[in-house]
Amino acid sequence: MARLAPLLEEILGPDLPVGIQAYDGSRLGPVDAPATLVVRSQRAVRRLVSAPGELGLGRAYVAGELDVEGDIFAALSALRDRLPGARLGPREWAGVLRLLGPFALRPLPRPPEEARLRGRRHSKERDAAAIAHHYDVSNAFFRLVLGSSMTYSCAVWADHSVSLEEAQAAKHELVCRKLDLRPGMRLLDVGCGWGGMVLHAATHHGVTAVGVTISRRQAEWAAKAVAESGLADRVEIRLQDYRDVADGPYDAISSIGMFEHVGLSQLAGYFGLLFSLLRPEGRLLNHGISRPPSRRTRFGRRSFIDAYVFPDGELLEVGSVVSTIQRAGFEVRHVESLREHYALTLRAWVGNLEANWDRAVAEAGAARARIWRLYMAASALNFEAGQTQVHQVLAVRSDCGRSGLPLRPDFG
Repeated sequence: MARLAPLLEEILGPDLPVGIQAYDGSRLGPVDAPATLVVRSQRAVRRLVSAPGELGLGRAYVAGELDVEGDIFAALSALRDRLPGARLGPREWAGVLRLLGPFALRPLPRPPEEARLRGRRHSKERDAAAIAHHYDVSNAFFRLVLGSSMTYSCAVWADHSVSLEEAQAAKHELVCRKLDLRPGMRLLDVGCGWGGMVLHAATHHGVTAVGVTISRRQAEWAAKAVAESGLADRVEIRLQDYRDVADGPYDAISSIGMFEHVGLSQLAGYFGLLFSLLRPEGRLLNHGISRPPSRRTRFGRRSFIDAYVFPDGELLEVGSVVSTIQRAGFEVRHVESLREHYALTLRAWVGNLEANWDRAVAEAGAARARIWRLYMAASALNFEAGQTQVHQVLAVRSDCGRSGLPLRPDFG
């Protein structure tokens, strides 16, 4: 009788550093492994066979047919090193057919959490649907994952001892310093999320701020937070596409963790619009995830990230981003990589999710909680390995050569 664990060893290779526990009782890997992959049914194997690699594995995990017990970072590290080289040759196919029978190649229905967008890519309607898929889950769920700061972007860590909330406040303060925010200035925050940046800038730097988002849940939370902070006279939250903002000029513009949703086809128009909304000598701070030049331009349409997490998201190489910003009329003055900081942030979010697992499942469902655990842990490993990057790019509208910057600005 065919057994699953020996077949997986043939596919993944010997000496796997994590354990595998199969539904048929067979086991693989060291008994003291830091993590164990639990294959709960034949359906998990069918997922992996029909969509080899990360998408099949992700579908099985989201559906609860595959589980990870123990250290998910150790499990994903092992799979990341093994899965790209895993191939089904004639011998492995024969083993799959012996194990599963004639239904081995029949595809299973995709988990309902998989995104199915319609319409023209990066149209306003499709972008709104993509954002709703990811962000309009449950504000209470995000509160459990993100912590009290409700900030869903890379924090800035002075060292490993500071709290997540302190690191997020440090990130907002770093952006404020780079933008040189002062009392009376007018700030636009594009993709304002739950309002963290505009609240920090208004509270600590005395600005008047407008935050725009196309997530209805985010706008509701942010507007409530503004009112409770007593800042309704100086901070406005809009449920609005950035392409519809037309009330410039602003003294400064921040875009933190939104840029990944813009898309390569919209990039020139995005920075052109921001340029038109800024006054002369006004500053733009664009904070976004990027990719090394050797990796593909966008999340693959069939990747786990595109299917379950950020549909239509695109990552660009930072050099091309700088060039596009300058072609729009800006002068780029400072670029900073925060790659290691994002790995720390993601590990903190995973820790929050795991510590609040039962409550998170009650708020968003088991499948959604699984998606977040898998994507955040995998993303942390990618940032640590340099396979994903994040950069803050500071640019200024230097009309007639006047930048307004001091000779040696202190950006912290």
